[in-house]
Amino acid sequence: MMRDEIKKVLFTEEDLQLKCKELGEKITKDYEGKDLLVVGVLKGSVLFTSDLIKNIKIPCEIDFMAVSSYGNSTESSGVVRILKDLDNGIEGKDVLIVEDIVDTGNTLSYLKIYLNGRGANSVKIITLLDKPERRTAEVEVDYIGFEVPNEFIVGYGIDYAEKYRNLPFVGILDEKVYSK
Repeated sequence: MMRDEIKKVLFTEEDLQLKCKELGEKITKDYEGKDLLVVGVLKGSVLFTSDLIKNIKIPCEIDFMAVSSYGNSTESSGVVRILKDLDNGIEGKDVLIVEDIVDTGNTLSYLKIYLNGRGANSVKIITLLDKPERRTAEVEVDYIGFEVPNEFIVGYGIDYAEKYRNLPFVGILDEKVYSK
């Protein structure tokens, strides 16, 4: 039923697993000997974060933050709110923020400044999907899985109004779903 509402599949489950393996290997190399803290941005990054850390072959900690700038809309409000902060301090740690998709960049720009201000040794960003056409905030993304078109993307943790997160692939949501 949900599959019928997908206009096009962009990345299959296999594509996603291969990308997680590739990114995990690069992070393992880049963070060797460092005190890595992987910070998943809830809720969208949960599946990506889970699959990614399975492919990181050095010790790391994991934590989550919940932030919002969308609500149930398809457009960012531009106002970033922290709904759940980290459970522990990050002083002296190398923080890797894991995001599902970078769209305007507002949320990640805010988060990077916020976490740098808390004494992290470094703060870098990894995203599964990058939508550079929509960028309104200047933010450096250190690791990118795939670039996507300026369409409404769902699946593999990414939602529309809290639905479609459980799709095992990433696809373009049919406009008739969100233009009702």
